[in-house]
Amino acid sequence: MENTYDIIIIGGGCVGLASAYKINMHHPELRVLVLEKENKLAAHQTGRNSGVIHSGIYYKPGSYKAKNCVDGRRELVQVAKDYNIAHDVCGKIIVATDAKELPHMNKVYNNGVQNGVEGIEKLLHNR
Repeated sequence: MENTYDIIIIGGGCVGLASAYKINMHHPELRVLVLEKENKLAAHQTGRNSGVIHSGIYYKPGSYKAKNCVDGRRELVQVAKDYNIAHDVCGKIIVATDAKELPHMNKVYNNGVQNGVEGIEKLLHNR
């Protein structure tokens, strides 16, 4: 068999592997090769990240960052479910410790609502 490929991706981190996966999903007829210089995948930054899936609450509504966060989170959770990859959708709580932080909290909440973040809610506690 000839060693020819339609697409060669350099790097077996999360971006390289995600790119190869998406290309294969949309173009299964293409031959895709991922090249990694290390002896294992995700040996650098990908293997050292915080493990947080960003939701899109901090980004300007309608921006590409917001859309990519919301869509990417949904897709990543679905892949984890499809392939029985352990994951925890535990949520996030953002707390205002002073009344002057409330306008920013409202902005973050409204960003989340406008960006289509799933499960967002505002919890109020009166003292």
